[in-house]
Amino acid sequence: MTYQDFMAALGKNDLRHVYLLTGEEPYYIEQAEKSILAKLFPRKADRDGGLQKFDGDVAEDELIGTLATAPFFADKNVVLLKNTTLFKENKKEIEESDAPPKKGERGGQKKKTADKDEALIAALTDLPEYTYVIFESRHKADKRRKLYKTVEKIGHALEAEAMKPRNVGEWLQAKWRAIQKEPDREATAYLLGALSVMEKVPLEFLDQEFDKLTLYTKNKRITKDDMVAIFAGLPEVSVFALTEAITEKNAAKAIGLLHRQLKDGVFPPIIVGVIAGKVRQLWQAKTLMREGGGAKDLAKRMTENGYVGRMHPYVGELLGKAAMGFSEDTLKQALLELAEIDYCQKNGLGDPEGMLEHVLLILCRSGGRYVVGGRR
Repeated sequence: MTYQDFMAALGKNDLRHVYLLTGEEPYYIEQAEKSILAKLFPRKADRDGGLQKFDGDVAEDELIGTLATAPFFADKNVVLLKNTTLFKENKKEIEESDAPPKKGERGGQKKKTADKDEALIAALTDLPEYTYVIFESRHKADKRRKLYKTVEKIGHALEAEAMKPRNVGEWLQAKWRAIQKEPDREATAYLLGALSVMEKVPLEFLDQEFDKLTLYTKNKRITKDDMVAIFAGLPEVSVFALTEAITEKNAAKAIGLLHRQLKDGVFPPIIVGVIAGKVRQLWQAKTLMREGGGAKDLAKRMTENGYVGRMHPYVGELLGKAAMGFSEDTLKQALLELAEIDYCQKNGLGDPEGMLEHVLLILCRSGGRYVVGGRR
């Protein structure tokens, strides 16, 4: 169940006695936990007597006994197990339980591993009316296990997948509504561009930075300057500023940002990867515009051709306009040199910093204004 579906079910007061919160996105897990506990304990004072917390795995007998324990100072017995490995995939166990018995070995010996959760499953399917249990794991759950299937059947299972840049739009819209602010076009482009350089979007950090916006300005309309002031300290966003300097063809600014990032300890492969990603996007944009069409519909065409997951129309328009200032020969040369830098870094060769400076100079000094129709 996705986070949106999970929270929607919870909002309808569809309370279950068993919950599983699992996946790689801690923000979703923490938000879901808070919401469940708020439903189970409308008054926070009741949690002291009704909530039992465990960190890590608990012996099966102890866990089953805890689930059956009647509450003394509350009307509910809520058991919260953080960082459990009960639902984590164990390839060795799967192989052992799936493999046919060896010669001279009884099938029951192989079945022992598969049935290890039977006692817990029996306890979960026959919980006292006053008992609720919440399992939390930062690992992806193994859906093949009978334990997982049981929880999914009698309770609710949240799959908290890591947020990718292409899917962050819905979360951002909800957060803007929550803090009652609206970004202008330039602020939107800056934020989406900055997030696009990340492999995974750190939602917990992003949530905190958005809350800072409410303290930074009382204005409802958020500008690019506001976004820069709040987010510029994040290393990935700082690298994004470097790609902006490249599209502006500001060599001095680009090289200055490069030195600053290296001084601040930004891992050089991150810088190489972000620059390469930007160069690749510029080249893809030029290719699409040569085939016909302009910058305004570029976002749609970039998505349709599988170059990006989703792209805001205004971001696509800015990319298209920037691509007009680069020749394909320049972009090709830059990508080849970036590949060479990556090789040198991995093998301890050359001067990666000097080579990066050379790439920036190539890009910032390039010409080749592009005209739709294939002519330069």
